[in-house]
Amino acid sequence: MHSKLINPSLDIVQLRNNGYEVEIKENHLLIYNIPYFNNVRDVCKGVLVSKIELSNNEIIQTRDHTVFFIGDKPCDANGATLNTIINNSNSARLGQTITINHMFSSKPKNGYKDYYHKMESYINMLTSHVQSIYPKETAKTFRVLKDGKSDTPFAYIDTNASRSGIQFINDKLSNLKIGIIGLGGTGSYILDLIAKTSVSEIQLFDGDEFCQHNAFRSPGAALIEVLNQNLKKVDYQKDNYSNIHQGIICHSEYIGETNLNLLQDLDFVFIAIDRGLIKKLIFNYLEDKKISFIDCGIGVIKKDNSLLSSVRVNFSADGFREHIWNDRISFTDEDDEKNLYSSNIQLCELNSLNACLAVMKWKQFYGIYHDVGNGYSSIYNSSVNEIINDDVRA
Repeated sequence: MHSKLINPSLDIVQLRNNGYEVEIKENHLLIYNIPYFNNVRDVCKGVLVSKIELSNNEIIQTRDHTVFFIGDKPCDANGATLNTIINNSNSARLGQTITINHMFSSKPKNGYKDYYHKMESYINMLTSHVQSIYPKETAKTFRVLKDGKSDTPFAYIDTNASRSGIQFINDKLSNLKIGIIGLGGTGSYILDLIAKTSVSEIQLFDGDEFCQHNAFRSPGAALIEVLNQNLKKVDYQKDNYSNIHQGIICHSEYIGETNLNLLQDLDFVFIAIDRGLIKKLIFNYLEDKKISFIDCGIGVIKKDNSLLSSVRVNFSADGFREHIWNDRISFTDEDDEKNLYSSNIQLCELNSLNACLAVMKWKQFYGIYHDVGNGYSSIYNSSVNEIINDDVRA
């Protein structure tokens, strides 16, 4: 799936019309083949890179006066480094295919009017030194480059990642197929978080209808007209989250012994159901298929006119699975009369916390977040406001 092409603004069209090699790629504006001197006064060709500001897939006026540069340190006609515009020379990745070598910073008194003004100003800062000796050298090659399509499942461009410069980190999740078993309280919050990542596919498994009590245990605010439609949970959630993520697939059925094969092509599975017997079947199947998974759980009991609660996350990956079977999880279907959570109690803060802990661990596994503790089991206890990590993998 591809996101929509970015619509270039008139100032960027003007850059192209004037002969510059312009490309829009991974939420950045690139201009190629810009002549500059290196420190031995060879004429080299570099690339100017700028972040772009977007609204509704339209490029809007820039407020950022800095740009990036791909190439050696640019110099003047005497071989002296252009320190007046070089802010730093720290190489960095801006996207899957964009690695820059320098940042430039030169801000005119009233800022830059638009991208044309900004990019041509920086181009002149580089090429003017070359043209003082080689007047025919120019960045205006009149070569046309196509805008690159972003190979993402999003319905619109993810500008959050590009604005913060972490798109290449987020891309570690690209092409993953994720399953969420159970779309109740915790499962729906997991979906809310996963839908904002670049995974290619999110498969939802739940046979229940989306009822009134579910509205109080899920993110967002369901319309009463929607509640009256008696939608399946998976259909309601897909309708909602397809607004941002186009790779959502519904299975309006419970996972059981006869349809475990629906999980076979997934890369990772989140399990957010209460029934222990089916969990045992799911765990065995996923282990056999070498699929990593996280199981979530919540416990709530009354004590002295208040509530005691715990939130549990257990992670299982190939090569480290035995802890899952060591009394971490109940594999029975007997209702615990003391556990209020089994009555669908409306405690969305516990659901959202359970989902956050699960997704954080998932992101640690794929290298988004640094992981020093490397714990595969975590329990949060509300009474002491503490998270205990256990089952540490060496």
